[in-house]
Amino acid sequence: MPALFCLLVLPAAAQTHLFGVGPSNLLDTYLSQETFRGTGFTYLNIREPQIKKGKHWHNIIQHEIDLSKANDRSHSISMLEGDYNLYWGRYRRFTLLGNESTDLRLHLDAGGLVNANLGFIYAMLNTNNPAQMRLGMNLMPSAIATFGFPLFRQRFSLRYEVEAQLLGLVFSPNYGQSYYEIFSRGNYDHNIVPTTTISAPNLRQMLTLEWQTGRKWNLRIGYLGNYQQAAVNNLKQHVYTHRFVIGIARSL
Repeated sequence: MPALFCLLVLPAAAQTHLFGVGPSNLLDTYLSQETFRGTGFTYLNIREPQIKKGKHWHNIIQHEIDLSKANDRSHSISMLEGDYNLYWGRYRRFTLLGNESTDLRLHLDAGGLVNANLGFIYAMLNTNNPAQMRLGMNLMPSAIATFGFPLFRQRFSLRYEVEAQLLGLVFSPNYGQSYYEIFSRGNYDHNIVPTTTISAPNLRQMLTLEWQTGRKWNLRIGYLGNYQQAAVNNLKQHVYTHRFVIGIARSL
């Protein structure tokens, strides 16, 4: 545990704070057969090191917090969603063009990450089970392509990141099972379910443009899409979020 804690708080050479807003699409058949659509907000923190000369492997840590409110087609029922994702990634860098000190550069980071997820979905319904807990852990292959270029005597960086579900574990009640049965009576019914890219085809991608405005502070804008879904225990759930993000990147 101490070693894991050290990995999560290692000082980083760069830290990015992004704030996003955009549409959300929610479905949880444990709560309702309806699909809910609305608006959500996201905060994303990225910590990554400066790679020293001769080194190729590095870690990237991301914290993502999401809050959404959505309505059904008749706008008579609302659904609230909250979510926290921790991404801990290990990457190997391949330099394809230039280096960190040149204006024109291209590199690829390839590897994988562990994603821990904790959240909830709450439907404003008069039922015995108005809420659903979201709890899971995923192993996801990942790749990041970064292209740095000069324009109008300024330095810019275009970055694309993508990761997809490979294997994981997710908590889910079974069809027709209440939380009272699980936690009060201790009636386990396949509530910890292994997942694969078939039963939980999750995908996350981000495209950003960074303007290097100074020696320490940079401006970053872009798009973040997080598409989480699962079909387990005869239940279906998805949380699709599309966010326009804007924020600052700071070199430490």
